[in-house]
Amino acid sequence: MTIIVSKQWTGLGGEVGKTNRHLFGWMHAAGTALCTLALIAGAGSASGQASPKGSATKTKPNVVIILFDDAALMDLGIYGGEAKTPNIDAIARRGTRFNRYSTSPLCSPSRAMLLTGLTNHQAGVATIKEVLPKEHVGKPGYGLHLEPNAATLPERLRLAGYQTYMSGKWHLGDGPGQLPGSRGFDRSFALDASGADNWDDKPYMPFYNEAPWFEDDKPTSYPSGQFSSTVIVNKMLDYLVARPKDNKPFLAYVSLQAVHIPVQAPRDYTQKYAGRFDGGWDQLRQDRFERAKALGLVSKDAEAPAMHTSMRAWDSLSADEKKMQAKAMEVYAGMIEATDVEIGRLVAHLDKTGELENTIFVITSDNGPEPSNPGGERGFSLWMKTHGFTRELANLGERGSHNWIGPEWASALATPSYLFKFYTSSGGLHVPLLMAGPGIAADKAVNAAAFVQDITPTVIDLVGGAPTIPDAKPISGRSLAPVLTGQAQAVYGPNDAVGVEVSGNAAITKGDYTLVKYNPPYGDNQWRLFHVVNDPGQTTDLSTQLPEVRADLERAYAAYAKANGVLELPEGYKVQRQAAFNSTMRQLEFYGWHLAGLVLVLILVLFALVRGALALFSRKKKAA
Repeated sequence: MTIIVSKQWTGLGGEVGKTNRHLFGWMHAAGTALCTLALIAGAGSASGQASPKGSATKTKPNVVIILFDDAALMDLGIYGGEAKTPNIDAIARRGTRFNRYSTSPLCSPSRAMLLTGLTNHQAGVATIKEVLPKEHVGKPGYGLHLEPNAATLPERLRLAGYQTYMSGKWHLGDGPGQLPGSRGFDRSFALDASGADNWDDKPYMPFYNEAPWFEDDKPTSYPSGQFSSTVIVNKMLDYLVARPKDNKPFLAYVSLQAVHIPVQAPRDYTQKYAGRFDGGWDQLRQDRFERAKALGLVSKDAEAPAMHTSMRAWDSLSADEKKMQAKAMEVYAGMIEATDVEIGRLVAHLDKTGELENTIFVITSDNGPEPSNPGGERGFSLWMKTHGFTRELANLGERGSHNWIGPEWASALATPSYLFKFYTSSGGLHVPLLMAGPGIAADKAVNAAAFVQDITPTVIDLVGGAPTIPDAKPISGRSLAPVLTGQAQAVYGPNDAVGVEVSGNAAITKGDYTLVKYNPPYGDNQWRLFHVVNDPGQTTDLSTQLPEVRADLERAYAAYAKANGVLELPEGYKVQRQAAFNSTMRQLEFYGWHLAGLVLVLILVLFALVRGALALFSRKKKAA
């Protein structure tokens, strides 16, 4: 493997505010030569290592994976976003960013794929509990936790001598052997839920009656009053500071809650974006699409994606509605910037300890932006009140306030793609991916196809390999290292088909074409064919013009579905109805005894009232 040694980290201190310019200058001048010699002697390991501050030379780089939750392709500054993300941008400019990277449309399947290099069905996480129909419960691939033979990246790297840590959202199982400590992490602070409040130790939706946090696989509590990105980074810093001083490299998996519902942020950050979104989602769509063209994310002649016909026009809202909607997006941008600041603290720590230049960074999102509008759900307002939430303009997104952005903003955020999370449209799958560090070309954007299951084999390649694990399923993703090092333009050829399926939402990509279908209410379960490069907004169905291409992709999807054990959805399945039913069942599970007791009390009271009425009637009758 060709090793690229560049000025990747020179000058980073000026962007994170706490690094030492002189140290980086020395690192580059003296460390570059040492890195190159060490790498040549290291049997082709794709890692570079300076020896800052007198530390012993290591041959393997550290790895930091930072996973956003529900962030769109253009949410980060380096991709043209409105939020200020100088720390992420600094990392990106010292590495390679992908413009054609795809994930899955839902959080748990994506996380399973990222951490194993398998498809979600191979890993055992076909979908999420919230929308699982009873017909699929317990079926192969639908256990909704990582299967024992789905080896994880931390399990593999630990065998390669790595210390392994995770902090943040897990959502990959909470039973025996399913939490992070049983899946390769030495230390972990993990939320096993699809989300939670960002300020307090409480759930965010009726499917949960608590926020199930675990530390080292044991139940723990969230430090109430602190912002989630701060808490998650603090925990990771605690683990890094306390790790054994044995000069082992580390894997740090930082799994953020930003920008998942509830969308929340400290007031100081939200205020920075006051008025920024007053033009509404129509304006945001237009602005983002023009920036996408200017940045080369789409071709100059690409068409802007349409808004779904069910969505409201901004001008149809009342003045008060516009204020609330604009404020929701101000909080959204503030949440991203506040999280970037926390990432800067992690970078500054690595600089201080002399480990920054020998650290590989992977920054991405699990899926596209979240369209849910909980305020439109029956009973949600009552649930909010009983759990201490308000939704008021003055303190929107702050402690005690529930917030979301809804489908119109999510659709605009997904620009230049179509639709959003839950759907295998481009907006559900097309998210940012940037990688930086030793062996990775700097200041480069690539249009090569890349998929979430490629991250594990890429990291393994970049750190110089890891021992095989007996009986583990073979990795199905491909290493992107040849693209990152400049050895190849792509690792997928025109005849390579890659599929994904989550709860009936499906896509198969082959070369420059993708065949997709997705569920109501924004889809109709019909296959459509699109050109990935020329039409990222999926505006023109090419099925009629290219019937042979469509037929070929249909055959490719059938092969994928068979190989992965994809199950057909029950007749009449609707994801919203299933989610409501599953939440109701969970509430009955949580509070069934309370309801039974209340019903019993009501029956006893009614019985007593009836007896009393009968006794009174009898006395009156005798008196007459």
